[in-house]
Amino acid sequence: MAAEKDLVIADGGKKKKLILIAGGAAVVVALAIVGFILFSGGGSAPAGGSDDSGQTTAVAGAEQSKGSALYVPMPRPFVFNVPGASRDRMVQIKVQLLVRGNNNETIAMRHIPLIEGSLLQTFSSANADELVTVAGRDALKNKALSDLQQAMIEVVGSVVVDEVLFTGFVMQ
Repeated sequence: MAAEKDLVIADGGKKKKLILIAGGAAVVVALAIVGFILFSGGGSAPAGGSDDSGQTTAVAGAEQSKGSALYVPMPRPFVFNVPGASRDRMVQIKVQLLVRGNNNETIAMRHIPLIEGSLLQTFSSANADELVTVAGRDALKNKALSDLQQAMIEVVGSVVVDEVLFTGFVMQ
């Protein structure tokens, strides 16, 4: 037994260290390759290519000249009552605005009170029976967009907002 305790590995564990370092380097290289593949965007289709249905898609020149799409979230959801045939309903809508270009984003952020007022006025004029259907919600969204664009033209002189998006819709 005393002889077993006195046994000492002659290389001092250098082989184990070398194996651990080589394994760690292999893992780092593998992670770097996976990261490059994920973040290089090699899987995206070029503009003007075709989608899964075989139809060709083209990016309109007007959209490119306006700038990239940016989303401006409204600071709080809209909560309001709407009348219905049988009873009044409470509605909560979370909204984000699609704008194009940094300039329009800045203008929209500056005019949040005007945007909120315009949207709330449009939303509160809705009918609960219409909001139950998808077509009714789409009609409300389109009316909100046209009312908001008209309000922005009157104040700013340009459209600014390209689309009103409902990111949350609850009706009780």
